[in-house]
Order: sequence, then C-alpha cells, then structure tokens
Amino acid sequence: MWFLIISAVIFSAYSFFMPKKLTPIEIFSTIFFAMTIQDNVDIYLDGKYDLYGYFSKGIQWRTLIAIIGIYPAVTTIFLNYYPFQKQWRNKLIYILGWSGFAVLYEYVAVKSGYFYHNGWTYLYSAFSYPVLFCILVIVLKIVQKLVRESI
Repeated sequence: MWFLIISAVIFSAYSFFMPKKLTPIEIFSTIFFAMTIQDNVDIYLDGKYDLYGYFSKGIQWRTLIAIIGIYPAVTTIFLNYYPFQKQWRNKLIYILGWSGFAVLYEYVAVKSGYFYHNGWTYLYSAFSYPVLFCILVIVLKIVQKLVRESI
C-alpha cells in the first residue's frame, strides 16, 4: 500500500509542478479519455474475467488511489513530453521507453501487493502498453484538431 501512496504522491506532484506544454483542455480531455478506457478495460479484464486486479478480488475503495492518483498524472507526464516534432524513430523509442517503464512499474506493483495477476502476464502488458500510449497520442491530436477548428 505504501508503494501505491508514494507513487501517487510523486507522480501527481511532478505532473502538477512540471512546465506544461499542453493546454488545460488538452490535459483534461486526455485524462478523462484515459480514465474511461482504463475503467472499461478493467470492467472486463478484472471484473468479468478476473485476469488481474487491485489488492484482492472485488471492488475496493483504495483502488481509487491508483485510478485517481496515478493514471491522470502519468497520462499528463507522458503526453507533455511526447516528441511531436521529432522523427518517427524518436517517437517509437519514447513509446517503447514508457512501455518498458510501465511494465517495470507493474512488476513492482505486483510485488508490493497493490496489484495482482490472475492469468494476466507481463508479456500481455508489454504488448498492450505501446498500443495504449499510441491511442493517447491519437486522442491528443484529435483534441488539438477540435480546439483549432472551434476557434
């Protein structure tokens, strides 16, 4: 539990105080998209199929620490530093680096007891994270396009 709380505080504090390259509407929109995707995926992979979960089987209030304390902050940090103006190789390295970090973080979360696998593997995560990070970039680009068109 301490790993979760410390992580939430560090990620949230950093995302709050870092110099922002994104506008508030870009941050708000992408955070809520990411949380919606995360909730929907968890409904099926955790709730229905019990492939993984937080703490123990079932819904628990302390899970909100991860959902509210980590996911919005990580989404903001990831997108804030995404190398939009760089070559595709830089973008690929950035996404793969974050994916590696996410798998490593998941490993520590499992070892600390705030997350568990029950049929899910790190290999599934290694393939899922790059897709999820790419989706976040696409959603940010859509939000930016919608904002430009509304002006």
